[in-house]
Amino acid sequence: MNMDNPQADKTDFITLPFEYEQQHIRGIGLVAPFDFALDDECWQWMPTGVPLYISRTPRLEHTAVTTMLATDVSDASAVVPAVRSLISADPVVVGYACTSGSFVGGTQGEAELRTIMQNSGAPSAVTTSGALLEAVKALGITKVSVATPYNEELTRMLVDFLQDNGVQVVKAGYLNTEHDIMHITRESIEAMAQRIDHPESQAVFFSCTNLRTFDSIQNLETALGKPVLSANQVTIWASLRRAQIPLPHIEQLLFLKTR
Repeated sequence: MNMDNPQADKTDFITLPFEYEQQHIRGIGLVAPFDFALDDECWQWMPTGVPLYISRTPRLEHTAVTTMLATDVSDASAVVPAVRSLISADPVVVGYACTSGSFVGGTQGEAELRTIMQNSGAPSAVTTSGALLEAVKALGITKVSVATPYNEELTRMLVDFLQDNGVQVVKAGYLNTEHDIMHITRESIEAMAQRIDHPESQAVFFSCTNLRTFDSIQNLETALGKPVLSANQVTIWASLRRAQIPLPHIEQLLFLKTR
């Protein structure tokens, strides 16, 4: 008898029957920096019924969005545990959702980052900067304008990354901010696009996965008459494409509907 709880001996415990689903619903995983705050926007890009699993790198004491932060959140010591935390969910692909973290090491660094992810258990790996290259290639784009929330140093590194991969940056604008990027207003974002657009640019790209762009893209594509790409958009697009999961029908996307 349980002297602490006499009623426990009157409980009838039984083993219940169950079945596993015959077809597992497999989704995609995302590794984001510790300060990532746009989980809801990533879900907006997803097809209905496809799971999205998001993990974050360990928090750092320095939080300013600088070259040092981009380097640290893409280091193996940060990426490996974040990837491993996703593996039990059985994602088809794991995306690294950080633009600066995936271009800070240049083309070689982006490739090494994907290798680190796959060696950590990711069945397949995508990065934001790599996804951007896939997107412009799919669209046949060779000239872009870029808008970033970064300082000038990080913005120049993005330009170098693109140009090293055959994409000419016609015009680049930056906000020169290092904190609270997720709180930049929709009005500011749309004004950025208008300022950095150029007649020779075939598309506009918004860098940084913490920059909220979902509600602006359709209006901007209509106003500018060209594709407007963003960090979360291309990351989810490339991840779904790699996983061979049907793409969502979202009116905000010129290229996702056809590519």
